[in-house]
Amino acid sequence: MANSIELAQKFLPVIDDIYKAGSVTAVLDAKTKNVDFSGVNTVSVLKVSTTGLGDYSRSEGYPKGDVTAKWEPMTLTEERGKEFSIDRMDDEETLGLAFGTVTGSFMRDHVIPELDAYRFAKYASKEGILKESGTAALTKDDIIAEIDEAVKGMDAAEVPREGRMLFVNSDLQPALNGALNRTWGSDSSANTILSSYNGMEIKYVVPSRFYTAITCNSGAESWGYAKAESGKNLNFMIVHPSALLQVQKFALPKIFTPDENQTMDAWKFQFRLYHDAFVYDNKVKGIFAHISNA
Repeated sequence: MANSIELAQKFLPVIDDIYKAGSVTAVLDAKTKNVDFSGVNTVSVLKVSTTGLGDYSRSEGYPKGDVTAKWEPMTLTEERGKEFSIDRMDDEETLGLAFGTVTGSFMRDHVIPELDAYRFAKYASKEGILKESGTAALTKDDIIAEIDEAVKGMDAAEVPREGRMLFVNSDLQPALNGALNRTWGSDSSANTILSSYNGMEIKYVVPSRFYTAITCNSGAESWGYAKAESGKNLNFMIVHPSALLQVQKFALPKIFTPDENQTMDAWKFQFRLYHDAFVYDNKVKGIFAHISNA
């Protein structure tokens, strides 16, 4: 029998909601340029550069400058997937909750963390970005100074100030919260979590998604992803969304009911994710990575 397209289509909004709620990098989707990958796995983006000003001559006129135009190819490389089944009776004896619970947990616990980790690692490992490497653990006494120094470097590179986002390792949240003095009044409740700093929205990232390099396991011996041997922990990243592109060309569940499943009397769930992330070559200064020595 045909796969349950109607069920799959109904399940898509659930997956989308889980992604938006759980992904740290999802906030960048709407802020990045939309590039159409329909029908292709590679899109080429035109990069144009020119020389600067020269002296104008009253006898010879304008100085002749050079224009360089190159195509920057962006090729999708990450094809990930998973299949699992829930026996009809297991689902029935859990009041029909087993299948929905497992699929939701799969998205929250495995798909979304890997997607975030892959993106951060791709951005942090891009050649030419601004970065500070091999640093010791940051404390409340130096974390603000390090962020300010990163901002200074991006300012010098003329990265637009408006729209920058600050992603901070969640282990450093207490240090960041304690770095700035606050005056408390007679409030009945207090919130010490810093949500923005000098115009930059702050997003806290759990350490297990915040590496300079990861390994995506094939599923033959290990599943999911892990910190690569060459990987380092990230303390924080400052990102200007215009510098990057996040692509999910295909993120689709296929759901088979027990009656449609020809091999087992079970609900079957298949999920395939075809995606990638890129930093534009001429906008690498729009990324700053502060890298730990661990």
